[in-house]
Amino acid sequence: MARVEIYVKSTCGFCFRALQLLESKGVDYEAHELTWGSPLREEMIQRAKGRTTVPQIFIDGQHIGGCEDLYALDRDGKLEQLLAA
Repeated sequence: MARVEIYVKSTCGFCFRALQLLESKGVDYEAHELTWGSPLREEMIQRAKGRTTVPQIFIDGQHIGGCEDLYALDRDGKLEQLLAA
């Protein structure tokens, strides 16, 4: 299965929804917590090409986007393909 990384804040509803979708599919993911400030925030911004909002999701190093982008991939039947790679 693909490596999934997600940058999150514990107070973020969109982060919760994204994690819920991943968990419903049985996906193991690595969550990078940014709630209380973290040097990983700058890493996320750089990797996400300037995006500063959370969540930011990466599958096998490929930037997927945020929660809405993840759900759109799922609706279009493309998420399973990315996760199986």
